[in-house]
Amino acid sequence: MATVRIPTPLRTLTGGADEISAEGATVRAVLDALEAKHPGLKDRLLDEKGVRRFVNIYLGEEDIRFLDGLDTAVKGDDQLSVVPAIAGG
Repeated sequence: MATVRIPTPLRTLTGGADEISAEGATVRAVLDALEAKHPGLKDRLLDEKGVRRFVNIYLGEEDIRFLDGLDTAVKGDDQLSVVPAIAGG
């Protein structure tokens, strides 16, 4: 089961949990499993094109955009981190 780290702004959807375990062979499948447990979470992370522009999802230390995106393979003990993009200037 993969562990998904949830950023503070989204913890209202997870009952305050900062980490959630979910099954799935790909990032997409893990997010689908999270959505089943915590409705509304997936809408905050994805849009019709894929991962929202101001959201980053990491598998370990790698941004999934530089891997296979939502089709990136996930092994049972992998850690996914949802990181909101920070804008500044």
